[in-house]
Amino acid sequence: MDSEGRILIVDDNPMNVDILRRLLRKSHELDTAADGAEGLAKVASFKPELVLLDIMMPGLDGYEVCHRIKSGAVGELVQVILVSGKGSAAERVRGYEALADDYLVKPFNHDELLSKVRVHLRLCRAQRELTAAHERLTLYATDLEQLVSERTGQLTATQDMVVFALAELADSRDPETGQHLHRIRHYAQVIAEELSCCGPYAEVVDERFLQDLYRASPLHDIGKVAVPDRILLKPGKLTPEEFAEIQRHVLVGGQTLEQARDFVGRGTFMDMAADIARCHHERFDGRGYCAGLRGAEIPLAARIVALVDVYDALTSRRVYKPPYEPEVAKEIIVREAGAQFDPAIVDAFQARFDDLQEFADRRTAAPRPQAPPDDSALSPSAPQAAVLV
Repeated sequence: MDSEGRILIVDDNPMNVDILRRLLRKSHELDTAADGAEGLAKVASFKPELVLLDIMMPGLDGYEVCHRIKSGAVGELVQVILVSGKGSAAERVRGYEALADDYLVKPFNHDELLSKVRVHLRLCRAQRELTAAHERLTLYATDLEQLVSERTGQLTATQDMVVFALAELADSRDPETGQHLHRIRHYAQVIAEELSCCGPYAEVVDERFLQDLYRASPLHDIGKVAVPDRILLKPGKLTPEEFAEIQRHVLVGGQTLEQARDFVGRGTFMDMAADIARCHHERFDGRGYCAGLRGAEIPLAARIVALVDVYDALTSRRVYKPPYEPEVAKEIIVREAGAQFDPAIVDAFQARFDDLQEFADRRTAAPRPQAPPDDSALSPSAPQAAVLV
């Protein structure tokens, strides 16, 4: 006959052990221990589902053995019934305080014993099944979490690729911008990281801000798709009318990205992308375009991109100018602190200037003049500033 469960009998009285053996041996797999220490060892080796545990034994008594079993690694998977000749309320309470699952007083009724054994074996198996189910569920949840993470990463990477491809498509009309978007993204990220460490924006520039800026910054000039080639690629000085046409690219870009944001819902990086596209030509002193915002009215991300966009324009070859040396461009940027640029962002730019240049050196290698012909390129009254900035 198949065993209905493994039972360990722990009792120093051979007569009590023999009685229990005769009652249980036909239907259960049995093992015995003559004292508490042996009982604890048998729990580890025999792995019983139920322990019938005498209380009064030499050495460790039943209360201590019970507490050690139930407090151990397998405690939840083993049922313990204390068996004692003492049945007062205080002694029963002490047994339950030792974490016993039940209490049986000697001399016991044999049918009552067998009924309790059946009940506690069912409880033990239910507990083991629940534990196994919990382990399977935990494993499943871990696998599911990993799968969701992988799929989310793939989706994010795909979105980034599409967004960057669209930005490059708009930027590709100017054959001389080269790695412009890659540099803008990197420059903005480096400066934002510096701002997150120190300065007045340390609490604003968190991990979410950095992630959104990385994804949004390449879209800053998406509105240039609406600017005719004859103006965008004009090598000479722009007329006031052409300059006004150039200025429209921030409105077109902002509106386009706001429509995309409204389609996918707020709370995504598209919020920041729309702010950057619309505001990255505003000036800290309020003399930029198109809204004339000043200071903190300009979104922080747009203020960051405004600076790195100018720096990259200064150090890159364009149809209307050769590239300037990085140190020259740096001097121009620093002079514009508090005027065109946020002073705190200029400080971050100076602190990480070497990092910016190291990145640029890996991607560009073109001769540069030692100094610009003049500083009019940064003046808001100069039409060509629309392309440079």
